[in-house]
Amino acid sequence: MTSFKIPYGKRKISFEIPNEFEVTVVKNNSKSHISDIMEATKKALKNPINSKRLSELIEKGKTVCIIVTDITRSCPDRVILPVLLDEIKIKIEPNDLTLLIASGMHREMTYDEKAEKFGEEIVKNYKIINHDAKDEKNLVSLGTTKNGTPIKISKTAVEADFLISIGVVEPHQYAGYSGGYKTLSMGVAGDETISKTHSRKFIDHQKTRIGNIEGNLFHDDIVEIGQKVGLDFIINVILDEEQNVVDIKAGEPLETYKTLVKKAKEISEISIKKQFDVAICGIGFPKDSNLYQTSRAASYLFYLKKPIVKNGGYIIIPAVCQEGAGKGIGEERFFEMLKNMTIDEILNHKPDFKAGEQRAFMMANVLKHCKVIIVGSQMPEIVQEVKMIPASTMDEAFEIIKNDLERNLEIILIPSSLTTLPIIN
Repeated sequence: MTSFKIPYGKRKISFEIPNEFEVTVVKNNSKSHISDIMEATKKALKNPINSKRLSELIEKGKTVCIIVTDITRSCPDRVILPVLLDEIKIKIEPNDLTLLIASGMHREMTYDEKAEKFGEEIVKNYKIINHDAKDEKNLVSLGTTKNGTPIKISKTAVEADFLISIGVVEPHQYAGYSGGYKTLSMGVAGDETISKTHSRKFIDHQKTRIGNIEGNLFHDDIVEIGQKVGLDFIINVILDEEQNVVDIKAGEPLETYKTLVKKAKEISEISIKKQFDVAICGIGFPKDSNLYQTSRAASYLFYLKKPIVKNGGYIIIPAVCQEGAGKGIGEERFFEMLKNMTIDEILNHKPDFKAGEQRAFMMANVLKHCKVIIVGSQMPEIVQEVKMIPASTMDEAFEIIKNDLERNLEIILIPSSLTTLPIIN
């Protein structure tokens, strides 16, 4: 037997794959990471893409809103923020600065999570707001996009004189790649806006696919919303398999984003030659905190140009899932739909999805095609209720597969499945 390690929560688990399984390990192309993120952030802010420096752009006495990532994103906000604040603090008073958490439809962050994510000093000294997509009185309507999406965005973001966002550029189910305008356009949008962009019109469109931004309706809406709101400046990173920063850029939102997407594609997209019987997907913290985020690993593999796992095959995902399906509104909708409807009922669901239900639809498509085993979940009963298979250990997962398929099997092992796109050529 050969021994392997993959992420599980904040640590790694070791396991052995039985000798009768043939294993192919696929990693992304990130070679080296940035050792000093603070220095790299300073350099990015001194040399912004297609933009003047922030110290030249921000006028004295104006209000500034910085949109930051929430606990579901691995972006190193706590390292970036102090450098960013040093760049702008000569122009603004602390009372004129707001940090707005891009929660989307996720739950709000606790004080301890904010301290861990942004740093204790920043939490103590600056106003930090959890965005609430259901709080209509704190949303502003800005008409509709060309695709007919109603634009409802946080009043805090819209009313700020200068708007900055921090984000991470990585493969994304609908946007192609996350980051850029998305931190604003989805992260601080209202339920109506998020639901519309996650409706059948968008997610069924042939160009709304992971890894693709060209002709992608979802991406087009994100850009249009961001430009209408008036996002002025972004600082975005690319992460490697160990969640280390491999690149950081700052500047005008669209050009900065496109520059990083080009690099992210080179890192993430890996050519392979065939489909496999089984995929083992590593995720780790924070994405494996709940089943909603964990399930991305399975749907990413299914919604590539060609599914990576053969019909009737298996996807194994070790995940802690200490929050069950997830505590936000979107996560609760995902859970209720997968729990209470059959796979075919979900796939034939006629009404437009509410934000969160689209992930149930994506997973229904996956589960129609193959089986998903969640290993080591702290809430195995939740895994079972959403039509996936709980297993205590990797050995138990392999036994389930051997008892079902009973043949020599080919396995693809992807240690960082959310930053690695194996594409069959």
